[in-house]
Amino acid sequence: MVIIRGAVCAENTAEDISARSVELIQEILQRNGLRKSEIQAIIFTATDDLDACYPAAAVRNALDMTATAFICAQEMKVKNSLDHCIRVCVFAEGISQKECIHCYLGKAASLRPDLTV
Repeated sequence: MVIIRGAVCAENTAEDISARSVELIQEILQRNGLRKSEIQAIIFTATDDLDACYPAAAVRNALDMTATAFICAQEMKVKNSLDHCIRVCVFAEGISQKECIHCYLGKAASLRPDLTV
């Protein structure tokens, strides 16, 4: 089992949270050469300024990932942290931890420039 990390920023609308969350998971699948069936669980966190919808529900529905375990949680509120941010941990099989490509998209790339492709 490996853990792939990532993040993306979104506007606080159901449409944008959904679109950015799906984009992030699709990017993780594509960059890591994974099939949806190799994803065991996904944990999303979001900053407290994103409350229009659950990222997990959007991904589950858009990508038909009904066998995957999902959870959403609120990110800690830390002074001067990146706002409007969705973070993710994807638990997958099929690759080694050394092969993992973590995906920090758009403004969220500033969180981990050492891991940004």
